[in-house]
Amino acid sequence: MALIDQALLDAVEGIAREAGDAIMSVYAREFSVEEKEDKSPLTEADKAAHNVIVRGLQALSVQIPILSEEDIEGFSGADAEGRYWLVDPLDGTKEFIKRNGEFTVNIALIENGKPVLGVVTAPALEVGYVAARGLGAFKVEADGSRKAISVAGKPKEGVTWRVVGSRSHPSPDLAAWLEQLGEHTMLPMGSSLKLCIIAEGFADAYPRLGPTCLWDTGAAHAVVLEAGGRVETLEGTALSYANPSEKLNPYFVVWGH
Repeated sequence: MALIDQALLDAVEGIAREAGDAIMSVYAREFSVEEKEDKSPLTEADKAAHNVIVRGLQALSVQIPILSEEDIEGFSGADAEGRYWLVDPLDGTKEFIKRNGEFTVNIALIENGKPVLGVVTAPALEVGYVAARGLGAFKVEADGSRKAISVAGKPKEGVTWRVVGSRSHPSPDLAAWLEQLGEHTMLPMGSSLKLCIIAEGFADAYPRLGPTCLWDTGAAHAVVLEAGGRVETLEGTALSYANPSEKLNPYFVVWGH
């Protein structure tokens, strides 16, 4: 079993920050945008961050397979203990292209289908979120200081729900779900920051009734769990990463309680 401790969490955070620096060097200038087979955008920054992360994870003392959005074919599966790194080098590429700052670097350690360590950094916003099993969840400020975070808890009867929604991926099924929820306000947000906002206690629910991939959620899912929240399918089961060959998540809801 991988030794999940503060040293490992710090090392992964350092890798994510280095990847963020690579992203920001591209963000500061003109850059090209390609289109992948699934019609999603790809930039120089995605590639640069991927290279930094893979190099950093491979240099760690514990060697664990890596599944990155930018190298799906290079992933041979979880190791004998059910572990693999799950990486989105640049989550929110559309937000990156729009230059609104709401994009992240996501690195998660998956163990037997569960995210047990997660690092999310938002280099343009100069904030990060880190968590690991048994260590808690923290927000990391620009100066490196950490503050423990926790979910807000279920809103009391009659209190307006604060709901996070995707900024660039509207869902036709969302209106019906919100009607069932009741009185609410909407907070648009890009990338995995939507889950982190829940973990931080600034919102109560994030329904994702549209397509996402494992690497979109794994790191921030770990943060939500350590902050006391839940990430569940519409049937109420925990979102699982046990079958990485599937790649796509089912519809899910992040709950801040």
